[in-house]
Amino acid sequence: MRTTTANDIKKIYPPRPAESRKYDYGLMLVIGGSEFYTGAPALAALAGFRAGLDMVRIIAPKRAADIIASFSPVLASYGLDDDHVEKEHVTLLVTRTIAAKEVARGNASVVIGSGLGRDEQTQEAIKEYLSAIDTPTVIDADAIHAVAEQPEVIAGKPFVITPHSYEFLQLTGKEIRELPLEEKIKLVQEEAARLQTTILFKANIDIISDGKEVILNKTGTPYMTIGGTGDTLAGIVGALLARGVSPLEAAASAAYINGKAGELASKKFKDSLIATDVIEEIRNVIV
Repeated sequence: MRTTTANDIKKIYPPRPAESRKYDYGLMLVIGGSEFYTGAPALAALAGFRAGLDMVRIIAPKRAADIIASFSPVLASYGLDDDHVEKEHVTLLVTRTIAAKEVARGNASVVIGSGLGRDEQTQEAIKEYLSAIDTPTVIDADAIHAVAEQPEVIAGKPFVITPHSYEFLQLTGKEIRELPLEEKIKLVQEEAARLQTTILFKANIDIISDGKEVILNKTGTPYMTIGGTGDTLAGIVGALLARGVSPLEAAASAAYINGKAGELASKKFKDSLIATDVIEEIRNVIV
């Protein structure tokens, strides 16, 4: 067991060779958003860009996609003809994922869950989609609830699942919040092994495990209780996966980057901190 440090981050960001091409540093798909939740996919995408991605494509219900496209000229969004992601969209999502992997020469990842909602059809679509792909994927927020109903869809795939304590309870049936750190570590490792995946358990000390190794992250601040910092974390994990970092190392390094960016931002804003402040500090963590 070890703790992530700044030196671990430096290894992920070596100087780029002069002959670098577009997509050498990744293409990330963000599948999220709904009629009400429009900001979450944009936060994940913007955090991914700041973490070094070459390109992000967002797939969201039309209203969310249109709003997201207005946030920034760097965001490319594709609108689905519905208020929510539905089962009828699964074939399109899989096709777009395959296409992303091809155009990016394998340097692709997916972030799914941000703002998707828990409509029954949406939850079924998430499970069907995840069972059909093997692209490195971050399973966050509402997608965790879908996986909790059918965890076999993630087994053995290069996925990272990012629960906080309540989502961990839903996913595993195990109450973890009040346990001592040593017991939390053991439980996260056991559940990662059982589910055959990588778990990034989000807490004041993050616990990351693939069922074999355990890595801790101690960066972060109480000011990061604000909405959106889970989306920024998911985007950073996705960025690192698209750059070819292993799920375990991507999860641990992203937790460090997100937490350290939050620390830097909180020194300026304290109780006025918002998620976009965290995004803007990512550059000062990875340089």
